[in-house]
Amino acid sequence: MAALFSRIKGILFLLFLPCFCSAQPAPPLLHFSNFLDPSNMVYLRWDHDEQELMTFELQVHTTGWVAFGFSPYGELPGSDIVIGGVFPNGSIYFSVS
Repeated sequence: MAALFSRIKGILFLLFLPCFCSAQPAPPLLHFSNFLDPSNMVYLRWDHDEQELMTFELQVHTTGWVAFGFSPYGELPGSDIVIGGVFPNGSIYFSVS
């Protein structure tokens, strides 16, 4: 499966890693994963540690943007949303709301 992702161009990798900004060592491999669509273009990996801190990695084949959210009741009001994408010049943006 790793070879499949290395061949796909234009994949947007969004890493939601708590150690990204804290200079902590990288977390262990993510043990859970699932494709979220029938075309296998949206791939989610996740895991949690002993303190139940969740780590997510979302891989999406896109030329624009992607959003990922959490909600206690599956609705937009009160949810936490992450939005990221690639500008036409190749620079990446990332926003949390």
